[in-house]
This record gives sequence, C-alpha cells and structure tokens, in this order.
Amino acid sequence: MAQARTPRSLEASTSCPVEDIVAAYLTMTAGDPALALRCAVTDALADLLEAERRTRERSRLIAKGRLGRRLDHA
Repeated sequence: MAQARTPRSLEASTSCPVEDIVAAYLTMTAGDPALALRCAVTDALADLLEAERRTRERSRLIAKGRLGRRLDHA
C-alpha cells in the first residue's frame, strides 16, 4: 500500500500561500487529508456563496439607484 507523502509545507515553511493553507487544514484535521479536503471545499463554497450574496445586494442597490447616490455623498 502506498504511503501518503508529507506536504513540503509541513517539512519546511515556504512562501507559497497554497502550501500554508494545506498545512493549516491538515493541522486542523489532525492530519486527515480527506477531512482536510472536505473542510477546505466547504469553506470555499461558503466564501463563494457570501460573495454572490454581496454581488446580488450591490446589483439590487444599483438597480434602485441607491448605491450611486451613496457614492456621490461619500
């Protein structure tokens, strides 16, 4: 059976944010890569849904003409 490789970020700190994120999720999940992946995907989807919600809210405000007036007075 093949053994899982240890990510480089766990062996030595790198400047790559992806490696830092991977290391953080693996630490949070006690080294369980499947759980770390599920957590990362869940967080990414939550962030995406929040960004979409904000975009819809901005579009709604622009359609009602409120955002433009707010920006003029800022």
